[in-house]
Amino acid sequence: MSNTKKIAIIGLGNIGKAVAENLVKGNRPVVLASRKLEDATALAQQLGTLATSAEVSDAIKEADIIVLAVWFNTIQEFFSQYASEFQGKIIIDPSNPIAPDENGGFKKIIGEKESAGQLNAAILPEGTKLAKALGTLGAASLAGAAFQKPEEAVLFYATDDTSINTDVEQLIHDSGFEPVRVGELDQSIRIEVFGDLHEFGALGKPVTLAEAKAKL
Repeated sequence: MSNTKKIAIIGLGNIGKAVAENLVKGNRPVVLASRKLEDATALAQQLGTLATSAEVSDAIKEADIIVLAVWFNTIQEFFSQYASEFQGKIIIDPSNPIAPDENGGFKKIIGEKESAGQLNAAILPEGTKLAKALGTLGAASLAGAAFQKPEEAVLFYATDDTSINTDVEQLIHDSGFEPVRVGELDQSIRIEVFGDLHEFGALGKPVTLAEAKAKL
């Protein structure tokens, strides 16, 4: 599999930072972007020569694969604002449709049977392809379980477009995990928070490939 496709990570919260750090550890170059360019530049300097920074629109234009590591409720705004830049790109969506609740935890902010993957697919900019991926573990596990030995931990993904499977799986491999496709985007609810294949759902922890197969 080729890893020549350029990756941009938009959004540098806990998930975005973990993905960036993992990819650099996996020897994959990344372009980092945030609403504040100085934040992206600081992280790029910290990560070394494989990481560069750019304004959001420039990062999208430069890359082939866009990891959109922003809050679920801002994705529609991004799709609208950068619709032309997104054309022809593969979008990786790690978002979870949650918000803090009144008890110090989290609550789902869409319908119980709705998924972020399907809702975002419905508003995709023209000419783009979407995979739900990189969001099946919390940020701490995404950082801590990467490149574990002897068996890698699994990251699940879902997409309607099998033509991007190779690219998505290479991205996950280079992040230090074993990729497992759960199906099309109608299965993405399973790999979002509270789903049966999410760390903060029935899964409860990172799992190996053998453990994952028992859950599927």
